[in-house]
Amino acid sequence: MTGRSLFVLGGARSGKSRYAQVRAEAIAGRHIFIATAEAHDAEMRDRIACHRADRDERWQTVEAPHDLPAALDAADDADAVVLVDCLTIWMSNLMLAEADCEVATRELCEAIGRFGGQLILVANEVGLGIVPDNALARRFRDEAGRTNQAVAAAVQEVQMIFAGLPQRLK
Repeated sequence: MTGRSLFVLGGARSGKSRYAQVRAEAIAGRHIFIATAEAHDAEMRDRIACHRADRDERWQTVEAPHDLPAALDAADDADAVVLVDCLTIWMSNLMLAEADCEVATRELCEAIGRFGGQLILVANEVGLGIVPDNALARRFRDEAGRTNQAVAAAVQEVQMIFAGLPQRLK
């Protein structure tokens, strides 16, 4: 990593999580995976199980579906290599909980700024498709887009993944 923080963006099944994990595993330190997903159905349980199986014994998993800034603060250490996957699911969780997404994003960016270890965050880029046909989907796209912009401004490096191929943006 060129800095202490990296933001990896990409579409669904673009290879962003794999890219982020490979980058994290190339860094020496105490590896912590902060998971934001919750298993509300069998399909999501299967996805979570596949992601867990991809990580070896060096990884400690922390579940933080709502209070991601607190989880980052708790994991903060000069020796920490933290991978957060994914901010898009986190935003969805916040919206379902009727949380203030703007405040949560600001608190996340503040936690990123405080973080003393190596930090990698993953999110979906949801704004490249068509305009959604309903208000909730448009709100989700907008909230995710605003969060992605704020996080991109808060980190040292941004990588966009297309079909498994990175494109450095910052």
